[in-house]
Amino acid sequence: MKIIALDVGSKRIGMAKADSNVRVAIPSGVVEVDGTELQQIISFARVYGTHLFVIGLPRSNQGEETAQSAYVRNFATRLKTVMPEAKIRFQDESFTSVEAEERLKSRKRKYEKGEIDAEAAAIILQDFLESFTGDTENSHSTQKAEKKIPSKKSHLLRNILLSIAAIVILAGIAGFVYYRINLLPVAANVSCASEAEELPNECKDITFAVKEGESTGQIGNNLKNAGLIRSALVFNIQYHLAHGHENLQTGEYKFKPTQSTDEIITQLIKGSNDNVFSFTIIPGETLNSIKKKLVDQGYSSEDIDAAFTAVATPSSTNEDGTPVYEKYPVLAGKPAEASLEGYIFGDTYEFYKNEELENIIGTTLEAMDKVVTENNLVEAYQVHGLNLYQGITLASMVQKEATGADQATVAQVFYSRLAADMLLGSDVTAQYAADLVDPDRQTYTDNSAVLQIDSPYNTRLYAGLPYGPICNPGVEALIAAASPTDTDYLFFLTGDDGVVYYSHTDSEHQQNVAEHCQELCKTSL
Repeated sequence: MKIIALDVGSKRIGMAKADSNVRVAIPSGVVEVDGTELQQIISFARVYGTHLFVIGLPRSNQGEETAQSAYVRNFATRLKTVMPEAKIRFQDESFTSVEAEERLKSRKRKYEKGEIDAEAAAIILQDFLESFTGDTENSHSTQKAEKKIPSKKSHLLRNILLSIAAIVILAGIAGFVYYRINLLPVAANVSCASEAEELPNECKDITFAVKEGESTGQIGNNLKNAGLIRSALVFNIQYHLAHGHENLQTGEYKFKPTQSTDEIITQLIKGSNDNVFSFTIIPGETLNSIKKKLVDQGYSSEDIDAAFTAVATPSSTNEDGTPVYEKYPVLAGKPAEASLEGYIFGDTYEFYKNEELENIIGTTLEAMDKVVTENNLVEAYQVHGLNLYQGITLASMVQKEATGADQATVAQVFYSRLAADMLLGSDVTAQYAADLVDPDRQTYTDNSAVLQIDSPYNTRLYAGLPYGPICNPGVEALIAAASPTDTDYLFFLTGDDGVVYYSHTDSEHQQNVAEHCQELCKTSL
């Protein structure tokens, strides 16, 4: 019997297929949720020759259905409506995508996002096949069976066996969920991409030593006591299942509670990370600042500049002359001559010492691509008439001008001024322009001179957006530029008290300056 499994998400649907006689689930691609997903799935099913679907049903850690469960059930109802002959079975699942990504990582090759969804569907289907009894179609034998009146003893025996089977199944499910949860990082919900200079404690390194002669069990217990893994038992099982043929290496390591159990095992197998360095980029930093940090890691300025130029250079051009960046799709729309300012995503990364510079840069671009894709930023910026490059440029201004909830309103002010053909008048763009040519302020010695600098970045003099991004914005600023507030202000300023004051007219703005910005507005740019 042929079966198709679906891992249903709001953006993509992973697919897998299997024959119940073979009992091996095979990932079979992904379908984008764009209004044609049902037709594509039905077409795939008919080509494969089946109408039997197994759909993953998400559940919470407590085994309860969630809002995503309701979404999946609604999808199943729609599928049944369009394909009345479809037979649908639900397979309880949780953390399937996490397990799928860990599987793909363990194969030590690059993979696309869609492969995670397809792999997750294969996991769902494999779990279903493990308990498959062959009666999924609810088919009945056409042979006539002699009617037998079961005895009370047979009834009792059957009930006992069913109870035992139910207990075994429930225990297996509970054990599976327990195992999967305990593979996750101790600080699974902590983001180290904070805009604050002081990162959360969970993002800081914990020194951990493996001593000569220590057993795997001892190492697991020590990791648990250090707050680096959730379960010493799961650590030992995962090591023996996935890496048992490789030895754990002695030495001193630096781990974070945000690392998964498998990531920690992998590092212990590779050996001490004395040769690993942590590289933190704070959202709002410029390329010049990031390059200085790389110099501090021992790279030469010449090699750094060459690497950034190489990555920023398009691999080819389209017929209309637009640049093509085959290796890093997130750069699509970036002018060929523009630098990577704006595209280096702020986060804490770990690299081996002497890592190729292009690999370091590439890792930050891949992180940026993930943020752009997961938040549909290309489409969101298009709603406001901007391409991705322009959207990142606006987000970089928002990053420098405001924090928190004010970022979305500041974005609204810039959009309103663009619509009214007003100069954006952002001091931070003039400051960036001056930093490029005169970082030590030998020529532009006061604010008046900075604000008058003749540069396409200076929105005090030139209409529209600046020539390009003025820093590398964080995720909050990127989203704020895509989702401005529904207000109609034309002016803003940050007061001496740290509060952002908004106004509709220049006279109101000047009054805000007089009342709230006596010190900050005089700060050197």
